[in-house]
Amino acid sequence: MAFAASGLTRVGGDSNGSLWMYTTGDDAIAAINTAGYFNNASDMLSVRDLIIVRDTDTPTTNFVTVLSNAAGVVDVSDGTAVAETDGD
Repeated sequence: MAFAASGLTRVGGDSNGSLWMYTTGDDAIAAINTAGYFNNASDMLSVRDLIIVRDTDTPTTNFVTVLSNAAGVVDVSDGTAVAETDGD
């Protein structure tokens, strides 16, 4: 699938960076961390912004950071998985 602007919400931040939540049921982290996935949000995202990515289909949660945003091309980190297990 493709980026859906309706899934991206700014949670907070200041002039030094923002925290975002992106929710999708269509795309896994392997698609989301591909350069260009967030191009349609390039006017909102800044380098070092943090995005919490929730895949409601799998379900998984990952943290990604914006690595670059130049000439409308956004690239994010590979993603750090958040454990969704309870070992006790």
